[in-house]
Amino acid sequence: MPHKTNQVRIIAGQWRGRKIHFPALPGLRPTPDSVKETLFNWLAPYIKGKSCLDCFAGSGALGFEALSRGAEHVVMIDRQVSIIKQLKQTATQLQAEKVDIIQGAAPYCLKYHATQPFDIVFLDPPFNQQIIENCVHWLENNNHLNKNAYIYMEAESLKGKLDLHNGWQMLYNKKSGRVCYYLFQRI
Repeated sequence: MPHKTNQVRIIAGQWRGRKIHFPALPGLRPTPDSVKETLFNWLAPYIKGKSCLDCFAGSGALGFEALSRGAEHVVMIDRQVSIIKQLKQTATQLQAEKVDIIQGAAPYCLKYHATQPFDIVFLDPPFNQQIIENCVHWLENNNHLNKNAYIYMEAESLKGKLDLHNGWQMLYNKKSGRVCYYLFQRI
């Protein structure tokens, strides 16, 4: 079910209170404000000046929130043409200059676009598609993560134990309604 108003707000930073609009598409579910607030409280000591990747950008809520809070650069990826169009429109409205918006299959399209590894990665794919683990392995095996990168994952649940690379540590995990979310760090 699409979000009732097809908009979310930026919680803090230079664009605090600004609305982000997004198309009404099946399966598009922006990260709830309470979850977003918790996530960015976790990331607050680390986000300024960092490069971020929003693999399944959707509404753009995570990527624009990161920029608003001082991230140096954000790459947003999504497959849907209508989403890409809206993300570009939002970037123009916010005068966001430090964002690249890419249409393609996340994260695999990075082999054509990424020039350096990321400090923070947001993995919030459509639910019930079991693709987080593949994304994690692809990002790790293709050198898209900085040495001490933070990786945020949001899912309906991570059933069983995730097969992560050695040297990954879960820092936080919470559940809100049917959303389970996690923050990992490479160490």
